[in-house]
Amino acid sequence: MTWLMPSETAPHERTWMAFPRDGYTLGDDAASAHEARSAWSAVARATAEFEPVTMVVDPTARQEAADYLGGAVDVVEAPLDDSWIRDSGPTFVVDRSGPVPRLGAVDWIFNGWGAQEWASWEADLEIGRFVATSAGAEVVPSLLVNEGGAIHVDGEGTVLVTETVQLDAGRNPHADRARVEAELARTIGARHVIWLPRGLTRDYEEFGTRGHVDMVASIPSPGVLLLHAQTDPAHPDFEVSRGLREFLAGTRDAAGREWRIVDLPAPSALRDEVGFVDHSYVNHLVVNGGVIACGFDDPASDERAASILADVYPGRRVVTVDARAIFARGGGIHCITQQQPAL
Repeated sequence: MTWLMPSETAPHERTWMAFPRDGYTLGDDAASAHEARSAWSAVARATAEFEPVTMVVDPTARQEAADYLGGAVDVVEAPLDDSWIRDSGPTFVVDRSGPVPRLGAVDWIFNGWGAQEWASWEADLEIGRFVATSAGAEVVPSLLVNEGGAIHVDGEGTVLVTETVQLDAGRNPHADRARVEAELARTIGARHVIWLPRGLTRDYEEFGTRGHVDMVASIPSPGVLLLHAQTDPAHPDFEVSRGLREFLAGTRDAAGREWRIVDLPAPSALRDEVGFVDHSYVNHLVVNGGVIACGFDDPASDERAASILADVYPGRRVVTVDARAIFARGGGIHCITQQQPAL
């Protein structure tokens, strides 16, 4: 049996999401809760214009989900701690080695992004298996602590990861590169792993993931890299993104190709009430016939990003959804969604 994680541009059966429930994501007041529910629902509705969406809903949020989603998506119920399903949910893979294609779902160990003090994950630890079973997928168990936002693939054996995530002492204290690479080969078909040295600055603060790659880089097609570019020298990610560009320019994909690197400039905002922002257009969702892009109420930057995304995803319609409320809670549109490939 040979499992392979397809490119995110491969045809999808559906997209999975998880609806926010009481806790960190909803915040401490009604206004914050409304903001979060509205943002997640806007992404769900935009995605449902292109492909089916299944929303996992905690039983305590049943009525709120019905109110905000209004029947636009399918709903299944399961206990949740939080709503970042890219990370707590499974990574879907396929096996096309036999006469009949098979759908699998890698059930990584999830421990709250490296056992963060503020995180809880007792329920989310079970969501990978729940989603896999609900999708009719074969569960592919793994002992690697990992999240879906911490890997990005080209569907041809190239995988992007980050040294500060998979080798994080809070995740895999006894792992080394060879062990991680062997597990990625077994579970998602990795033949060539590129280890980025780090992620964006804010990702190393209290509510960060310690360097998820899906805030930094993505592969819209084999041999092409979309790279977050902070163009303002006043932002600490100015040097970070320059360093990552230089590093990636010295790498090759699994087929030995040099990368064509396409810069995706950050929006103009540099700070919020917490500190330097990590607003990134790289954190988008590819859907059947379209792209759900992050918007930041920055017309010039949002339009430029949409144009770049349209160029690197020819034939797909780009829809921009305001993602500021999602980023304020620690992630983006890619982080709250997970694609299920079609067989």
